[in-house]
Amino acid sequence: MSTKLRFIFDLHQHQLENYPKSDCLTAKINGKWESYSIHEFLDTANQLSLGLLKLGLKKGDKIGIVSNNRPEWHICDLAMLQIGIINVPIYPTITEKDYEYILNEAEVKLVFVSDEDLFEKLNNVKASVGSLDYIYAFNELSDCASWKTLLEDASDITEINNIKSTLVPEELATLIYTSGTTGNPKGVMLSHTNLVENVIASRKRLPCDEHSKGLSFLPLCHVLERMVTYMYIYTGVSIYYAESLENIGENLKEIKPQLFTTVPRLLEKIYDKIVAKGRELTGLKRALFFWALDLGLEYDVKGKSLLYKFQLFIANKIIFNKWREALGNNCLAVASGSAALQPRLARVFLAAQIPIMEGYGLTETSPVIAVNCAENDGVRIGTVGRPIENVEVKIAEDGEILVKGPNVMIGYYKNESATKEAFNEDGFLHTGDIGEIVEGQYLRITDRKKEMFKTSGGKYIAPQVMENKLKESLFIEQIMVIGENRKHTSALIQPAFEILLEWCKRNNIETSSMEDILNNELVISRFQKEIDNYNETFAQFEQIKQFRLTPNLWTVDAGELTPTLKLRRKIILEKYKTQINDIYGNPEGED
Repeated sequence: MSTKLRFIFDLHQHQLENYPKSDCLTAKINGKWESYSIHEFLDTANQLSLGLLKLGLKKGDKIGIVSNNRPEWHICDLAMLQIGIINVPIYPTITEKDYEYILNEAEVKLVFVSDEDLFEKLNNVKASVGSLDYIYAFNELSDCASWKTLLEDASDITEINNIKSTLVPEELATLIYTSGTTGNPKGVMLSHTNLVENVIASRKRLPCDEHSKGLSFLPLCHVLERMVTYMYIYTGVSIYYAESLENIGENLKEIKPQLFTTVPRLLEKIYDKIVAKGRELTGLKRALFFWALDLGLEYDVKGKSLLYKFQLFIANKIIFNKWREALGNNCLAVASGSAALQPRLARVFLAAQIPIMEGYGLTETSPVIAVNCAENDGVRIGTVGRPIENVEVKIAEDGEILVKGPNVMIGYYKNESATKEAFNEDGFLHTGDIGEIVEGQYLRITDRKKEMFKTSGGKYIAPQVMENKLKESLFIEQIMVIGENRKHTSALIQPAFEILLEWCKRNNIETSSMEDILNNELVISRFQKEIDNYNETFAQFEQIKQFRLTPNLWTVDAGELTPTLKLRRKIILEKYKTQINDIYGNPEGED
């Protein structure tokens, strides 16, 4: 690592010295995009650091941030880091019970919230959190103090510099609680070194420079978005914060970013909307749309025939150009993480000259382990690319991916046993993922080790691989493959309700009751057709023998999904116990 770039706050100084941006951080305020320059960013952070110190906070204390993405998030983050305060970012979408658990375990003394709703949630648990003395809001609220009241004159920052001189880059910088598919979340301890090393190594995989803009909309409490925005700061990329998930389409067209991060679920929704619009076309326009789509689904980075390349050139001129326009027409790279990307989506977007680059990592690895890259033959569809520099990856005998490198966490907070369990005797981190190395250098993820199960016939099932394939169906929004210790595999399916309702109307099926729709024989038959189609791609012992449709949207708030949109399998199994018993004929054991 560069001797200058040892701490996260060194990345900010690097921008000041090399790319003095006037639009370092930009958000839409009252309908107008307003920016902090890098000078204003650093000065405001200094003011806040001094205010926190005046309040009595000191090195080693914990402060939480519960907020949407906005300039204040990064200002508060920097203000904490440079005086040795530990940033504990928390999802805005979790329950009050989860807030209470995290705030108590981390002994958080102060929380910054963005708005009235989050203030109410945090205020409701304040009495149950002995350490929590203060709540400050970014929005102006009548019943909560503004973060601006903490700002002090920063004409003399000697106190800040004195504290900086006592910090060690290997010490704890941030405590990130994993979303937790089972049980309570674990606090992942990351140092300045962990994140800075990951920034510098990952930067080589993205075609960004000081002339680029990045749109930020994945939650900053998620380590991927946070690390990427640090990388933006380091490279002089201007950060623009999306107004909301609902406004992403409009913001993309306004900002025309070169870069943004995403999750596969969002790409799936974009693709489904594009296909739905294509279905509304008629005549030649419809024929051309699906001709181009079929071409895209055949795309291969290793190349195709000259005829294919010519046809794809035409498709890009007349069809795919509209896709690019919808994303601002400027995309150089779209980093996809958090879950597996369907290979067909990678194919069609890459064919459309929208460079989706799938990567892989964990909160515990700060996070990037490997990522595809458009340069140097760095893309392989169906893989997560080559491991980044300084990260050592090896495959254990049971197929688990093991990782070692400067990006690997310090450990789990207040959990020595879990920390010890996470590493093998050679110091490699157990990722919990099963994978393989393809062509001697590209990493492919095949499943989650803990989520694999065995049928009563002794056959191992990798549910994520099957679920990812089955979600290619326009009719399937979410699916969970089940069958542990049973004779056969089955599935719980949350339909894509919009698609289903549109199909019902076309087929004269009454749509006033979702329960009636899902019990309709024609509807069940239509889903059976989808299952039969995908079953052909699975081994005999993997094939879905039965399924049940669920009437409710699987959401974070309802508990079926984590904040990063992964399935909470234990909760889904419990919630739909009746349907599972209906499939297998008895509450437990053999069917």
